[in-house]
Amino acid sequence: MNTPRTRYHIARLILPLVIAIAPLGCEKKGDDAPASKSGDAAPAPTNRVDINASVRQNLGITFAKVESRNVARTLRVPGRFELLPTAKREYRAAASGTVELLVQQYQVVAAGTPLYRLDSPRWREIQKELADAEASVKLAQAGVDSIAPLLAAHENHHTEIQKAVDLWTARVTTLEQLQTAGGARGDEVAQAKAAMASSRSELAETLEKEAELLARKAETAAQLDAATSRLAFLYEAAATLVGVSAADLRSPSPSDASTPRWRTINGIEVRAFTPGVVESVQVVSGGVIDQHAHVLSTVQPDQVRFRAVGLQSDLPRLADGQPASVVAAQTMKGTDSGEAASRFTGTLTLAPTADAERRTLELVLTPAAGTTAPTWAKAGVSAFLEVVTSGSGRDDLAIPLKCVARDGTAAIIFRRDPADPNKAIRMEADLGLDDGRWVVIKSGVAEGNEIVLDGVYQLMVATSGTITKGGHFHPDGTFHEGDE
Repeated sequence: MNTPRTRYHIARLILPLVIAIAPLGCEKKGDDAPASKSGDAAPAPTNRVDINASVRQNLGITFAKVESRNVARTLRVPGRFELLPTAKREYRAAASGTVELLVQQYQVVAAGTPLYRLDSPRWREIQKELADAEASVKLAQAGVDSIAPLLAAHENHHTEIQKAVDLWTARVTTLEQLQTAGGARGDEVAQAKAAMASSRSELAETLEKEAELLARKAETAAQLDAATSRLAFLYEAAATLVGVSAADLRSPSPSDASTPRWRTINGIEVRAFTPGVVESVQVVSGGVIDQHAHVLSTVQPDQVRFRAVGLQSDLPRLADGQPASVVAAQTMKGTDSGEAASRFTGTLTLAPTADAERRTLELVLTPAAGTTAPTWAKAGVSAFLEVVTSGSGRDDLAIPLKCVARDGTAAIIFRRDPADPNKAIRMEADLGLDDGRWVVIKSGVAEGNEIVLDGVYQLMVATSGTITKGGHFHPDGTFHEGDE
């Protein structure tokens, strides 16, 4: 049982306190027992306790520093950490196929780290479509390129026929003038007119052919545009499926500069878009998955915010954008600054709606820009939101309330001796206001002094003059101190 006697004996075995040694045995002493010699007198009482390294280790003694705080104006609300909406990313299969995992759960990954490889029939189909689309573009381009020389040859043919028409037209005009003067035969004129008509007919056919060539030119240009657009869309679709840019798919393959990269890709390798930690894995290597199946998720554990639930009665003291801080539910051990080392600050956001039944309101703290959350601040971890509310007052010296032990009605603290770190000074604390976690101490300490935090009760028991010491009862009902 955790009785005062047990606690006293534990403390007495650990701490090298100076105590008076009781006589062995329980024989009844006479009233005329000889007085102790002056050399055997007990040492004078002292308020200093030895706390060397072994004592600190055995009792688990830790210290908290005295610091300036505005205790009277601090509102403290419990809550928990949660991930920011942008801190989590899901990776789903863009197509069905056989998956091969390349990472493990809880593995830290950087941006660009391969996560898994997918052997998908859909990728083979897209490769075939890309090959057909590239062939269509080449055919359309060849059709466009062939129009220019055809038009040039047709233009030359047109020019020559136009010359022949002009010549025969001039010949007919000359012969008609000679015939009028009586110097030309009628058959010559008729032959010239027939030749002129034939030339004009050839000219008309040439113009018709030119119109056909121009229409063919427009048609082949449209076909080239359509083939080029289809190829571009296919490249974008392939890039989305593979997870690389369309320009990378068009670029030469590292293994063969004469071959585009998309021709040498045998499987879809999905890489991390952002750094983080692999939170969950939903598939196994070698499994066949469907399109849009959830493969794995990554999180950025340092991107957190704090959500607490406050009372609606505190609304007059709260406002959006108000500075606030989060502290751990328990003081971080192994640090000299205690709670200060486990604190980070940010801005407060009030939820737009409140809970009418519970009369509460959610409070969200987002870390300030450039602020790094401590390592213990993980999603789901409980802590406390502290908001310094408006009002009069000033900063006072304060210590954690856990540093105070009660010895009867007296509040006791132990200050580490600045001159000898292996000793603690027992002090009756002059306390002021407290907020449930911190308490103002009005005198006896200075800012930066170390006060015993863990282990204060054991020190108080060992140095108390009011707690009943261990002993035993005799058959006659009398009580004697000591074990024998």
